Amino acid sequence: MAKHVVVIGGGIMGLCSAYYLKKEGHQVTVLDRSSMDGGASYVNAGYLTPSHIVPLAAPGVMAKGLKWMFNSSSPFYLKPRLNADFLRWAWYFHRSSTASKVARALPVIAEINLLSKALYEEMHSSGDLGPFQLEKNGLLMIFRTDAARRAESEVMAWARDLGLEAEELSRTALDSLQPGLRPEIEGAFHYHCDAHTTPTQLMPLLRKSLEEKGVAIRVNTEATGFKTAGGHIRSVQTPEGEVFADEVVLASGSWSPLLAKRLGLRLSLQAGKGYRIDIKGQTPVRLPAVLMETKVAVTPMEGFTRLAGTMELSGINHQIRENRVRAIARAAETYYEDFKVTEPDLAAAKCGLRPVSPDGLPYIGRPAKWENLTLATGHAMMGWSLGPITGKLISEIISEKPASMALDAFHPDRRF
Repeated sequence: MAKHVVVIGGGIMGLCSAYYLKKEGHQVTVLDRSSMDGGASYVNAGYLTPSHIVPLAAPGVMAKGLKWMFNSSSPFYLKPRLNADFLRWAWYFHRSSTASKVARALPVIAEINLLSKALYEEMHSSGDLGPFQLEKNGLLMIFRTDAARRAESEVMAWARDLGLEAEELSRTALDSLQPGLRPEIEGAFHYHCDAHTTPTQLMPLLRKSLEEKGVAIRVNTEATGFKTAGGHIRSVQTPEGEVFADEVVLASGSWSPLLAKRLGLRLSLQAGKGYRIDIKGQTPVRLPAVLMETKVAVTPMEGFTRLAGTMELSGINHQIRENRVRAIARAAETYYEDFKVTEPDLAAAKCGLRPVSPDGLPYIGRPAKWENLTLATGHAMMGWSLGPITGKLISEIISEKPASMALDAFHPDRRF
C-alpha cells in the first residue's frame, strides 16, 4: 500500500531513501533545513569502500584522541568540553572499542559496503540519474613507515578473509600505478574492491531525478517538532506549517539527536567535522589514496583533485580551523612530488559534519517507541559509501518487505 513518507534530511541518506521509496510507489516529501548545496554529502572523499571494514571505535583510537586533545591540527581531535551528551557518547565509544566488538563488526561492515557498491553500479548502469563518474580503480593505502605497513597488513589479512581483493605493493609496483611520489614513500596496499565518485556531481543529479519523478523537495524548511498520538507520528511541524505523514524517516545527520529528543529518544551521536580542499589545477594524482600516517584522503574527481580528512569532535559548528586545513595540504605535499596547494585553494576549503555513533555503525531501523518512525543516520566516515543500501533498507522496512541484510547490528535501540 502506498504511503506518504516524510524524509527529514536532504543529504545522501535522505535522497537515497527517497529514491528507493519512490521506486516502491510511495509518495515522498523531503524536508531540508539548508539550501542543499553543502555539508558532509558534498565535501567527502567520494569513496565507495568495502575495504574500510574497521569501525572508528577500534582499540587505541580513544587513547589517541586523548593524546591529541590539545593538538587541534591532529587527524583525530577531541575538543575538551563538559557536555553531558558528549561525555556519555565518549564513555559508550570507549566501551565499544574492544577487539571482540570490532571482530563482530568486520563482516557486517564488509557486507553492507558490498551491497551498497553494487547499488551504486546499478544506479550508474540504469541511466536513472544520467551519466556520472564511477571509477572502479580501487584505493591505495600509501605508507612511509614500517609501523603503518604492519598495521595495514593486519587489516588487509582480515579483508582477504572476508573475500575482498587486495594486495601489498612494493615501491616499484606502486610507481607503475602512481608515479610522482616522494622518495621516502615505502609502498602501499591496493584494495581492488573499492571505487570512487564525485559527490558534487552526483548529489544534484540525484535531486533533479527525484523532482522529475514527483518527489517534493522543500529546501530551507526546518523540521521543528512533531504532532503525535500514542505511538504514532501524525505530522512534522515546520515554520511554514505541518506536513502530514504516514511514515517519517529521520535522516538529518548530525542534527538527528536534536529531533530525536523531541520524540523522547536519546540518540547517542556526535558531529565529526571533516574538511576538504579542491585543487582545480594539474596534480600528479592518478588513483584515489589514503595517506596513512596523516589519515588524509586524495581523490581524482571529475575536473579537480580533492583532499579530504580529519575527524574533529567539537560539537555542531562550521568553524573552519585554518591549522587543520593547512595540515591536510601539508600531508599531500609531503607524499607527492610537485604537489602544491595554493593560498586561494586553502581559502576556499569547506567542512561538513559527519554523524558518528559510539560504535561507528549506523542507526538503521525502527525504534520501539514509534511505530511509523525509521532512522537513517550515524554512518560516521562511511556515509557516502552506504547511501544507496541505507535508502534501500529504509524502503524495505516501510514497504514491509524482507530486508536485504540482517539489521540487528544497526538497531537504533541497541546498547553500548
